Amino acid sequence: MDRRRLLLVVAVAAMLVLAGCATAPELSDEPSPSTSTVDGELELHHIDVGQADATLLVTPENETILIDSGDWRSDGSAVIDYLESQDIDRIDHLVATHAHADHIGGHAAVIDHFEEHGDGVGAAYDSGVAHTSQTYENYLDAVESHDVRLFEVAAGDQIPLEDGQVNATVLNPPAGESGTGLHENSVSLSLEFGEFSYLTTGDAEGETEERLVEEWSDRLEIDVYQAGHHGSSTSSTGPKLDASTPEIAIISSAQASQYDHPSADVLESFDDRRIETYWTAVHGDVVVRTDGESSFVSTEREATTDPDDLIELKE
Repeated sequence: MDRRRLLLVVAVAAMLVLAGCATAPELSDEPSPSTSTVDGELELHHIDVGQADATLLVTPENETILIDSGDWRSDGSAVIDYLESQDIDRIDHLVATHAHADHIGGHAAVIDHFEEHGDGVGAAYDSGVAHTSQTYENYLDAVESHDVRLFEVAAGDQIPLEDGQVNATVLNPPAGESGTGLHENSVSLSLEFGEFSYLTTGDAEGETEERLVEEWSDRLEIDVYQAGHHGSSTSSTGPKLDASTPEIAIISSAQASQYDHPSADVLESFDDRRIETYWTAVHGDVVVRTDGESSFVSTEREATTDPDDLIELKE
C-alpha cells in the first residue's frame, strides 16, 4: 500500500476522511426518535448478485441505504441495473460491511455512476479496517475522486437517517482496538421501524455472534435476518438464532457455491426453528416490505421457503 493510501486509511480512523457532500449528516451515538405509530413502508431489497451481497433499504421518506454492492467481477453492473429499475437516483448512505471483493466489488462503480449520472452519494461508512486488494483501492479512489465523506463506524453508532421513523444502529465492530480481521470487524446493523426489526451482520462469525449475544441482547430479537456469511456454518450459530428468534431469513449466495453456501447445518438449524427461508440463488431478488407491524415478502421467482427442502436444491 503506498504512502498516500496509507494516510487516507489513517484518516478514516479519525472518522472523517474527506470534505464532501454538505447535506450528509454527522454520525451520532444517539438513537433517532421512535414511535410505535409509523407511516408508510420500509423496503428491504436483497439483490441477487450470485456469491456476494448487496442489499438496498428504502425508508418511507425514500431515503436510501445500500449495504454492500456485489462481487468485483460484475463491477457493480447488476446492482446499478437493479437500482435503476427501482428508480433510485441517489444513494444517501453507502455501507461496506467489510473490504472483501464480494461485498465492495461494485462500490467504486456505484459511486462513479451516482455522482456522474444521478444525485450523488451522501456518505460512505465502513469499519476502517483496510485491505490490500485492487478492489479496495478502487473504492477509496472513488471516494477521494468524488469527495464523498467516509466515516468509520463502531458499535453504538447510529447511521444518521433523516427519516426519524427508522433507527439504524451499528452493533459491530466493537469500539476501540478490534484488530485487523475483516470478518471479525464486519459492520453489523440493526434496523427498527415501528414494531419491526431487521439484522444484517456481513460475514461476522461465531465469536462475534457470541459477543453480540452478550452485549446487544436487547437488539437481537428480530423479525427478519440476513443470514451471516452467505449462510456459512461459521455464522448463524445456535445461541445467536436463539437470541434472535427471526421469523424470516434471507440467504445471499450462488446455487453452485464453491464454498458450499448455504451450509446444510445452517438450513437444518433454520428448519428446527421453523424459520421461513429465502435464498437468492433460488428465489432471485427478495424484497421485504413492512408497515412497521406486518411484513410482506415478494420474490423474483416462486420456490419453496422450507429450509429442509432447500437442502435438496443444493445437490
